[in-house]
Amino acid sequence: MDAQYSPHDVERSAQTFWAKNACFKAIEDANREKYYCLCMFPYPSGKLHMGHVRNYTIGDVVARFQRMNGRNVLQPMGWDAFGMPAENAAIKNNVPPAKWTHENIDYMRGQLKALGFAYDWDREFATCDTDYYRWEQWFFAQLVEKGLVYKKMSTVNWDPVDQTVLANEQVVDGCGWRSGAPVERREIPLWFLKITDYAEELLSDLDHVDWPEQVKTMQRNWIGKSKGVELEFGVSGSRELSELTVYTTRPDTLFGVTYLGIAADHPLAIEAAKTVDGLEAFRQECRQGGTSEADMATMEKRGMDTGFTAVHPLSGREVPIFVANFVLMEYGTGAVMAVPAHDQRDFEFASKYGLAIEPVIADAETKAAPDLSETAFTDHGVLINSNEFDGLEFQAAFDAIAARLEALGKGTVKTNFRLRDWGVARQRYWGAPIPVKYGPNGETKALTDDELPVALPTEIEIDATGSPLKKSPAFYDLGDGWVRETDTFDTFMESSWYYARFCCADNDSAMLDERANYWLPVDLYIGGIEHAILHLLYARFFHKLMRDFGLVESDEPFKRLLTQGMVIAETFFRKNSNGSKEWYNPADVEVERDDKGRPVRAVLISDGQPVEMGGVEKMSKSKNNGVDPQSMIDRFGADTVRLFMMFAAPPEQSLEWSDSGVEGAHRFLKRLWRLVHDHLAQGTPATLDTERLSDAQRELRRKTHETIAKASDDIGRRTTFNTAIAAVMELTNAIGRFDDDSAEGLAVAREAVEASVLILAPIVPHITHQLWVALGHDTPAIDAEWPALDESALKRDSITVVVQVNGKVRDRLDVAPDADKDAIEESARALPNVARHIEGKTVRKVIVVPGKLVNIVAN
Repeated sequence: MDAQYSPHDVERSAQTFWAKNACFKAIEDANREKYYCLCMFPYPSGKLHMGHVRNYTIGDVVARFQRMNGRNVLQPMGWDAFGMPAENAAIKNNVPPAKWTHENIDYMRGQLKALGFAYDWDREFATCDTDYYRWEQWFFAQLVEKGLVYKKMSTVNWDPVDQTVLANEQVVDGCGWRSGAPVERREIPLWFLKITDYAEELLSDLDHVDWPEQVKTMQRNWIGKSKGVELEFGVSGSRELSELTVYTTRPDTLFGVTYLGIAADHPLAIEAAKTVDGLEAFRQECRQGGTSEADMATMEKRGMDTGFTAVHPLSGREVPIFVANFVLMEYGTGAVMAVPAHDQRDFEFASKYGLAIEPVIADAETKAAPDLSETAFTDHGVLINSNEFDGLEFQAAFDAIAARLEALGKGTVKTNFRLRDWGVARQRYWGAPIPVKYGPNGETKALTDDELPVALPTEIEIDATGSPLKKSPAFYDLGDGWVRETDTFDTFMESSWYYARFCCADNDSAMLDERANYWLPVDLYIGGIEHAILHLLYARFFHKLMRDFGLVESDEPFKRLLTQGMVIAETFFRKNSNGSKEWYNPADVEVERDDKGRPVRAVLISDGQPVEMGGVEKMSKSKNNGVDPQSMIDRFGADTVRLFMMFAAPPEQSLEWSDSGVEGAHRFLKRLWRLVHDHLAQGTPATLDTERLSDAQRELRRKTHETIAKASDDIGRRTTFNTAIAAVMELTNAIGRFDDDSAEGLAVAREAVEASVLILAPIVPHITHQLWVALGHDTPAIDAEWPALDESALKRDSITVVVQVNGKVRDRLDVAPDADKDAIEESARALPNVARHIEGKTVRKVIVVPGKLVNIVAN
């Protein structure tokens, strides 16, 4: 082998071999244990970023490791290709979204291949391929027939410029994220999937998946199961409504109600607006801005009195009814009972409008009424000012008040879910067309198999004035008064079942086949924490739908979930005269650091003038602190990038980008190459005879098998790749110090070298492919078995324990591994330096931690 490590030659050779021999093709085999490793597939934005590289390297390491351990591995890759970014690019660059998307896919596929990821490219697809979404359309049609889909008027965030519905996160300060236009709340007809029918199962089945507890908690909170009381307040003054329905989880506070809040679109608000001056204008103001809970929580609380009053169901007291901007018609009943003494939002509203704030809950221990001068008291406690219910604690009060309401026919205990049905319709072009048609007499029908697929036209002009499908009779006009739906699916639809289609992507006659049951569920799913709620929840729901239609057998799609941390990097900027900031890429900045590596001063290389340091943040275009993976591959090779990504931090933690760290990873690979080269130069070793080894040889062999044991656990169970790499680095250091060219010495060194290469093979597959060949193996490293652990090699003739006197180290002692505590204590006391420090003192206690230390306490 060459003496010098040439990463680009090595990587080109390995990738050519893998491609020529179809090494990563997955074939179902009922006689082998399967392992399905999947990373959340990327949006084809144009280039990979370092977050992609980290995510996919983690998955590739696991997939290769499982393969080496004898499992039949599936690791596919595809593209989450629909969505607004392609439409925006089309508008900006005057390029059809399909062309823009496929060009990006081609470039990013090349980047993925350059990194050596072991994907079965025969299973690749993009969600914008008709062959993919046709089955989504077919399945939706089945759901329509089964009554799991419905269409209703829904209040949405409407961008009047882009002419489309915006998700809550696309509304920024009340304006559309792209157009900047004030967002309106508008009612439009939308298609919904009945995810609420599965709320209980979605909640309970979280107990059966190996996911981070944080993610499961986020899903539980989103599903939001709660037990409360649905009750009726009478209404005075209205000609149209005699009762208002509200739901509360705190019936214990019922006697503290001092007003009711209703949504701007509530029928009572519409009636009141006909006679109350200014109320209609206020209603229209409430229709502006976003509808997210975050918006509702942080916005200024505003309202107007309707002139109507609500009649308390138990006390008969009348309280005012306000239209409030924080109440939404689409959440619950569109009306809330307000208890300002015990709810902070209600407190702020009451304080602003001079409404009564009356405590009905006292501290559970002191029984004292709460101080309400500045904030509401929201804890559970004991009831006060609540008639015959005074003195009851929360649960007793809940039960007693609920029973009284039920006896009066004014309320009932009800379990509610925060989860709402999934709105799957979008008023945009670049998405899968919804397979529905409408007849001349108001008919609504799902399209039949013969009418599918509905292919999205790709040669179409697009602008920012709404979906071009609505302006294209060639698309929607079916003749005889029938028209096709012009809305397209929410892109969460495509990402909710792609993992299953990978199992049988070549099937052109069915959505899924028996191969899905071989591979599913996914054994390890890897992706960012930002997908912890919606994507994962929708995928779980979609999987249960497919199960109930007989398409899959499992209950959950993803057995184990790993959420990798962000890739972060330093940021640098200068302030412009208008107060804005101009951000500079770290590659364009020279940083002066102190002796601990902390930055103390930075200058822009181009002009030598100082720039301000903005701290370490997630790599992003907005902060211009991203590092181009391709530039790193070109400079150091893919294996260096992979090694740094796996070594710099555990996968769940944020990884701080470090140029010096990348250079350090590259130096290690060069040392590894040199280590193998120098070992081979010593000649061919004899067969290893473990019975003839010297102490030094046994020590190196023990180190080898300790490393195998640790790396096996770190990668296979703990997924802490950084500690596995550190262990191999220690082993290669020990090999470098091992100076023994005897037959047995070479044999022990060969075992250590080969173990190092194989342990690193999932992490740096190119260099290890070449080194494995150089070590004389006919079987390529990709097909090699994980190094076997020899438990006997771990046995020690003696172990070293630290001996302390009063907590201070005084000596060390070699003892037999099975020595009992009395023998260890006796030997420790006999050590000269220990005996000197306890001479003339009384030994109060001796602490023996087998295999680690002895601490003698004396005074």
